[in-house]
Amino acid sequence: MPSPTEYLPIRTVASLTGVNAITLRAWERRYGLIRPQRTPKGHRLYTRQHVDLIQRVLAMVARGVPIGRVREALEAAGPERTEAAGKGPWHDYLERMADAIARFDEAALDEVYDEALSLHPIEGVSRLLLVPLLVSLGLRWKKVSGGIAEEHFFAVYLRNKLGARLHHRKRLVTGWRLLAACAPGEHHEIGLLLFALAAHGAGLRVVLLGADTPLAEIAIAVRRAGCDAAVISSAVDPAPGLLERELPTLAAKARVPVFFGGSVSERHRPAINAAGAIALGTDLDAGVRHVVATLAKPGKKS
Repeated sequence: MPSPTEYLPIRTVASLTGVNAITLRAWERRYGLIRPQRTPKGHRLYTRQHVDLIQRVLAMVARGVPIGRVREALEAAGPERTEAAGKGPWHDYLERMADAIARFDEAALDEVYDEALSLHPIEGVSRLLLVPLLVSLGLRWKKVSGGIAEEHFFAVYLRNKLGARLHHRKRLVTGWRLLAACAPGEHHEIGLLLFALAAHGAGLRVVLLGADTPLAEIAIAVRRAGCDAAVISSAVDPAPGLLERELPTLAAKARVPVFFGGSVSERHRPAINAAGAIALGTDLDAGVRHVVATLAKPGKKS
């Protein structure tokens, strides 16, 4: 049985897989697909095997298997095929990239990343490779000497790669304009960059402010840039007063919809909504769809 440090809370699993917490609970209750452990207080705890299983479910759904029949399909696969399926291309990419990161080998990292992009769409690479790898590194630094250096090495590498892709795509989109920034205290902007890339894929233009941005500055930038919405991202619990005072002020001054994503938006959804903003959660694709649907509504806030 895994040690307690190897269990993952539902918000981490949602980030790893792109499947939001509501869907994970529905898969458990309605279809019996995922059966996590429970704490004495009833909180769900998942293992890496659960994450592999969720990714297999996603692959089956992508192939057209109705969610109500996925369990039957998994059982029909049998133990040997199930285990083999868990060692698919994403598992191989993860192992090879993790090995390259442990050796601080940028050339080897390039080789795996370029191979994945040549065979799979960027959306799949982001959801099934980059996000799981980031979470894995975030857990690893607590247990392995040099883990912090590994995480920083990969963060810089990925920031350069995603930044280059965003720069290239800016000329190709003409849709609504978003201002995207990390909340005060959030110094890791990779999640924001992945969201921006997904937004570009949906035809949206993104003005990026990056990490640790004061909310008052976001309000100014939204007006000067003529943005149609603001998107804030954070996994770090906000300082006292940010959601209660600063976020309502931003929502009032911006005069456009204000969205709040990242794991903070799942832990503090009622406070974010009460501030006049819109909580997006951690699912990148669902977040982009929510933004587009909101901006497409007649009479949207402007």
